[in-house]
Amino acid sequence: MQDLSIGFGGREAVHAVSFEIAAGETLGLVGESGSGKSATSLAVLRLLPAEASVSGRIQFAAGSGDAVDLLALPEDAMRRRRGRDVAMIFQEPMTALNPVMRVGEQIAEAVRAHQPGLTRKAVRQLALAAMQEVALPDPEQRARDYPHQFSGGQRQRILIAMAIVNRPRLLIADEPTTALDVTVQAQILALLKQLRGTHGLSMLFISHDLAVVAQACDQPGDHIAVMQHGRIVERAATLDLFRSPQHPYTRKLLASAPTMTSDRAQPLASLAD
Repeated sequence: MQDLSIGFGGREAVHAVSFEIAAGETLGLVGESGSGKSATSLAVLRLLPAEASVSGRIQFAAGSGDAVDLLALPEDAMRRRRGRDVAMIFQEPMTALNPVMRVGEQIAEAVRAHQPGLTRKAVRQLALAAMQEVALPDPEQRARDYPHQFSGGQRQRILIAMAIVNRPRLLIADEPTTALDVTVQAQILALLKQLRGTHGLSMLFISHDLAVVAQACDQPGDHIAVMQHGRIVERAATLDLFRSPQHPYTRKLLASAPTMTSDRAQPLASLAD
C-alpha cells in the first residue's frame, strides 16, 4: 500500500497510509475506534461506499507475474480477485451472514462465484471440507442449519470457512474476535494461526486491542502498525513495539490496558490526554 488516502464528504479519514505485507507474514493494524482501520481494509477490496474518494496505490502480487494495482483494476477484474486472491473476515458474523440462507449454501456460493466449472457435488465437498477445517462439528448435518442456530464463535468460524474456501493469498481479519468471550477469542486466534501455517496465508489483522494483536502477530517477520486519526504513527516488529514503543500514542495505548502487574490504585492512561 502506497500513500492511501480516503475522504468522505470533503473530510479526510485516512491520510497517506503506506505499508507492506510479505508472503506468509502478518501485519497487525491497531488503533482506537474511528482511527481509520476498517476504512483502510475496505479500500483493499474496493468495498467503500461510492461517495468515498480514494487515492494512492495498492499493489498486489498473486503467485507468478507482476503486481497489479487493485485500485486501478476494472470492476469485473476486481470482482474476480475479491474472495479468491484477497478475502475478508468481517467483525460481526450475525450481520455478515444471510439469516435466511443455510450456512452450507453460503459457503458453497463463495466457491461457485470463483470456480463456476465445478459440479454441484464438488462444490458441496469443498464447502464441507472448509467447515471441517475450521473445526465446526458434524459438517454434513450442520451445513443444513441457519446462522441463528450457531453460537457466536461458530458463526465466526463459518465466516472464516467462507474466506479460506478458495485459498486466498491475503486474508483480511477485521476485528474477528471483538464480540467473543476470551475463551472463544483464544480459539479463533489459534485457528487463524493454524490456517496461516497450513496455507501460507499473508494476513492483515485489525484490532483495537494490542494484546489480541500481539497473539496474532507472534511469528518472525510479523509487524504491528499503530494508527491514529487516519495516519500510521508507528510501525515495528511485534517484540520491538512492545519492548520499546517510540510514539507517545503507542505508549498510551499500552498504558491504557490493564495487566497483571498494573497498580490498581492508579488510573489507567487516557487516550484523550
